[in-house]
This record gives sequence, structure tokens and C-alpha cells, in this order.
Amino acid sequence: MANPILVTGAAGRVGAVGRTVTELLLKQGKAVRAMVRTEDERAQALRGLGAEVVVGNLLDLDSMHRVIAGCETMYFGMSVSDAYLAATVNAAAVAKHHSVKAFINMSQMTVSQMSITETTPSPQHKLHWLAEQALNWSGLPVVHVRPTVFLEGFFLTLTPDSVRESDQIRLPFGEGKTSPVAVEDVARVIAALVANPQPHIGKIYHLTGPQSENMHFFAQEYSKALGRTITFQDIPVEPWRDELLKRGWPVHLVNHLAAMGDLHRAGRFDRKSDDVLMLTGQRPLSVQEFVRMNAATFTASAKAKEA
Repeated sequence: MANPILVTGAAGRVGAVGRTVTELLLKQGKAVRAMVRTEDERAQALRGLGAEVVVGNLLDLDSMHRVIAGCETMYFGMSVSDAYLAATVNAAAVAKHHSVKAFINMSQMTVSQMSITETTPSPQHKLHWLAEQALNWSGLPVVHVRPTVFLEGFFLTLTPDSVRESDQIRLPFGEGKTSPVAVEDVARVIAALVANPQPHIGKIYHLTGPQSENMHFFAQEYSKALGRTITFQDIPVEPWRDELLKRGWPVHLVNHLAAMGDLHRAGRFDRKSDDVLMLTGQRPLSVQEFVRMNAATFTASAKAKEA
């Protein structure tokens, strides 16, 4: 039997990258070892799909040996966390010990504009940059994948309330352009890379949506998708940050999102790449298509309107 492909973060919610990569690979008939943090219904669901499920913690050395041993190819991804760098180095050290032949690393597009003298206010961006340095120093056969802002993780999380309640997208992006990408498109790229990694070792891929435009343009895309007029309302970063903290969001994550707001205002997310199309043969999902697919989330129910 072929060595399984390791997918970390496989128990993420439906629509998360690790979960989606696992599902795509299993549909292709690949042997997949899905790493999860806890034994729960999500782990059971992955078993039901045909994955070999292994419980592990990216920060725990012993469990990472269990997770990685026997895998020649692995996808490494982790959500925003102040332990991100330690987890990356721990996984890399164990991967090198077990002679992993391809380490596909989920990074972040802002790293492209960082260097030993240039950083951003986001603590997460700095950890991503340091993690890439460590992986490059490790001598592991690495492929870095750098997506821009996620449609699911950002736009589906942070814009529905104001769109439902006031037909407004309220974000601190100013006039800056952005090119959000769908998790499905990122997962399709990852699945293609882990299925045939060798031609890609040592390369860096930048993943964006099909358009880089300002939020006024995307408000028009929301309008077309929802059949009603949606406008963009720019808001200051600090009050937005305070509101996220009031919701109980972790400080590390909120600081990262606030920095993304500032960087959008400064035009730093105005990036466009054809790597999704090049690597998968399929163009990435547009914002209009994405909003149409999730129209119910952006629309107040009839019962709520009557209340």
C-alpha cells in the first residue's frame, strides 16, 4: 500500500483548508493520514470518508513522531496562533528525522513583502516569515504556498452581519484593493501539490482570487449576487479592533486582523496571481460567485423581517 499523505489540521470545520484537502484527496483514491487534535465527531466523520485518523498535537514531540512516521509527503497548516512558529519547527524537526520527501507549507502572501529589515505590525505575519526562514534552513524539501485573504475566514465571518442588517460591508480597508481567495481553491492547489510534489520542491506559489479591486467594486459584486444594493462603508481600524475584542476574540488574532486592515488601507493586498489556474487548470472562484453560493448567510430571513 502507498505511503499515506499526511494532512495536519484535518478536523477543521467543514470548509476549512485541511478538511477540504483531506476530502479532495480521498475522492481521488489517495491514502490519507488525517491529523486531529481531539477524538470527536469530526474525527469520526473523517474515518467515515476513509481517512486514517491520528490524534496529535503540533507542539508535542512524541505525538508528532506517531503522526509523521511512514509518511513521505505532508501538508502543514495551522490556524492563527501565537504558538505557530514553535509548532512549525517541531513538525519540521520530526519530518526531517523521518526523511519526509515533500513538506507543503501553508504560509501567507504578506510574507512576500517582508525581509530581514521589513516586517508588519501583525505578530502572525512575523511568525509566518520566521517559519519560512526556519523551513528553508532545515534543508527539508519544501513548497511554500502563500494565499491572500480568505473569503471564508474573513469575508464570510466579518461581513454578513452588516450586510444583513444595513446592506453595508463595513470594513477598515479604505480605498485599498484586495484579491480574496476561496478555501476551496487553496485546497485544490494543496491537493495537486501533495499528489505530485517533486516538480514543485523549492518553489513558492501565490494564491489570489481572479480580481484585485477595491471594496466599492466588491460591494457591487455583492449587489449582483444578492439582488439588492450593497454599499461599502469604510470604518476606522481601532474601533473595529475594539469590537472584535469585545466579542471575546483572542488578542493575537485581533492584532493580526487589525494589521490586515491597515495593510489593506496601504494597498499591500493589491496582488494578483494566476497560480491557482496554472496549478489546477480551473480559475478561482470570484467574490460574486462566492456570495451567491452563501446568499442565505447574507440575507435576513423573512421571519426576522416580520419581527
